[in-house]
Amino acid sequence: MGDMPRIWNETIEAHRDAVREATINATAALVAKHGLTGVTMSQIAKDTGIGRATLYKYFPDVESILHAWHERQIDQHLRGLVEVRDQTAQGFPRLEAVLTAYAQAVAHRGEHDNNLGDMLHRSEHVAAAHQHLREFIQEVITGAAATGAIRQDIPADELTAYCLHALAAAATLHDPAAVHRLVQTTLAGFRTSDRE
Repeated sequence: MGDMPRIWNETIEAHRDAVREATINATAALVAKHGLTGVTMSQIAKDTGIGRATLYKYFPDVESILHAWHERQIDQHLRGLVEVRDQTAQGFPRLEAVLTAYAQAVAHRGEHDNNLGDMLHRSEHVAAAHQHLREFIQEVITGAAATGAIRQDIPADELTAYCLHALAAAATLHDPAAVHRLVQTTLAGFRTSDRE
């Protein structure tokens, strides 16, 4: 019989992607409206217009849909940080722009339901994303140090740990001005003695 035509395969794949995206989007909206415990697979099927049997072919339960949504959010945040890096001049301006974008993402994440956050942050994808984030921030710090824009008496990996831990506090801040102050306070620890 041979293989299915390529156009057929692409159509099927596009349909699968559309079903998956619709499911993820509907679930995120329902959780935002009703909370984590107030969402069922029946509700998701109704809101997406997808039959429950079809829905179960893609996801076994609400938790797996939320994990897929969270993975998508993490990937978008990491891509956003790369864009900020690529659009900003090297040295201190790049470091400041990347850390500001990161702190804003942390502050936004802090607005989510704590039970949801606890459940979602246990996945392997999150651990891999954290490792990628550490490597990315360390690369930006190393680049800034190479231009002489920041102190060089502390290894980049230590400065990376310092700023990631400091900026984690943004999760408790809901005022953009407070997030800005946190970033500026964190950056003060990077300055060389001649910039003080």
